[in-house]
Amino acid sequence: MNEVRAERRGRGGGGAARRAERTAVRIETARFIERNIPNFDILNSEALEVIEYNAETVLEEIGVNFVENPAALQRWRDAGADVQGERVRIPRGLARALCKTAPSSFVQHARNPERNVTIGGKGLVLAPVYGPPFVRDLDGGRRYATMEDFRNFVKLGTMSKWLHHSGGTVCEPTDIAVNKRHLDMLMAHMTLSDKPYMGSVTEPVRAVDSVKMSKILFGDEFVDRNTVMTSLININSPLTFDSTMMGALEVYAAANQASIISPFIVGGAMAPVTVAGTLTQVLAEVLAGVAYSQLVRAGAPVIFGAFVTSIDMNSGAPTFGTPEAAHITYGAGQLARRMGLPYRSGGAFCGSKLPDAQAAYETANSLNMALLAGVNFMLHAAGWLEGGLVSSYEKFVLDADQLGTLHHLAKGISMDDNGLAMDAIREVGPGGHYLGCAHTQANFKSAFWRSDVLDYKPFETWEEEGARDSATLASVKVRKMLGDFQAPALDEGIREALEAYVAERKASEPDAFG
Repeated sequence: MNEVRAERRGRGGGGAARRAERTAVRIETARFIERNIPNFDILNSEALEVIEYNAETVLEEIGVNFVENPAALQRWRDAGADVQGERVRIPRGLARALCKTAPSSFVQHARNPERNVTIGGKGLVLAPVYGPPFVRDLDGGRRYATMEDFRNFVKLGTMSKWLHHSGGTVCEPTDIAVNKRHLDMLMAHMTLSDKPYMGSVTEPVRAVDSVKMSKILFGDEFVDRNTVMTSLININSPLTFDSTMMGALEVYAAANQASIISPFIVGGAMAPVTVAGTLTQVLAEVLAGVAYSQLVRAGAPVIFGAFVTSIDMNSGAPTFGTPEAAHITYGAGQLARRMGLPYRSGGAFCGSKLPDAQAAYETANSLNMALLAGVNFMLHAAGWLEGGLVSSYEKFVLDADQLGTLHHLAKGISMDDNGLAMDAIREVGPGGHYLGCAHTQANFKSAFWRSDVLDYKPFETWEEEGARDSATLASVKVRKMLGDFQAPALDEGIREALEAYVAERKASEPDAFG
């Protein structure tokens, strides 16, 4: 646990020192989740085998496009694929054989080793929202995101106990040139947080910047030997791999840094309307993407990704928290485990415009679904609003608070002597109560998860305090967290080297906002 404390007074401080100790800002990060509960398997072995067979049929007969990437096409030719133009048809069994060199789990290192995470196995790593161009809060409403907003969200992530990861593009700072904003975003993650972070993928050269800045932060040799970044590589579903994303993947794979190979699926638009059909396409795309990462560098860490939602057939808008999305997420988890790969899916998904009841229902469905699906890396775990167009300050802290329930659900049920509580049952006996018994006194601080945001006060107290709703309570929490924030310590020589690199790169080319 990392603690930021107010400086104590000298030995003569007495009560003042103790009061300072009690009121000092404490920044605590829970260890990543390790499940002690079973995954929910929705498909039987026969169904899984059919989907796997059909996915390899798609690769062999229909193929995938690698667009504007001659080097990728040549790699596939050399591996034995049938390449005609930009279409790559992969013989049955080839992609799966190539995927076998990808590790089943890996450690992503943070600059604070206490924040290291293991991605894979029974683990679940929670990371914040990624990509929205807009932000929203109670005071400013909905607006384009700025770099100040970006830094604020990184600070909130640092201060959030149940988030294990600083994430990547927690919002898109539109006041910084497109070709330079990644430098400021990386700088924010590296200096305002000591949790793991993600690299840039919007151009291959920005991935190169991410690797170079990471080497400044960690040291060249450390980055060469270890994974310090996890980055999101989206597939242009259906069945298309563009040169921008694949170029970033090539940089990261060659540097032994992790990539999430993630189809971007809106059912009915980018994939079939049926669950089994969508799972077939998802698996085909992941097989091709993971296999390609291993052609670049065998053994490069990679994650089986599945971002899946359905579509409202009246408006065309994506929908979230639906049973169909749950079915696909559960099924994709089974497919990932059969491939022996870490699994990315889920998030605090909702289509609501506000952090309201719709947002809460859809988010709760999505978070619990991801836990039971066996997700190992959950992007968008806090702050997602309006179908991913908006990063919401209030929803960020509401979501980050609720992630504590996932930690407690994942613990399962303790069956040791303390968990069985026979001594408490004997002590209380018929007709008594447990409030004062020894077992309750020994366990009451940790027995139940407790929200740090939601209101459980009596009605009269709640009304006297202004009858505040959840969004209002969250807004108060946001202001307190940002006011309390203190950046984790960083070696000044490293900070200066990062600042010099950013300044040099910015000066090397003119601003581009297009």
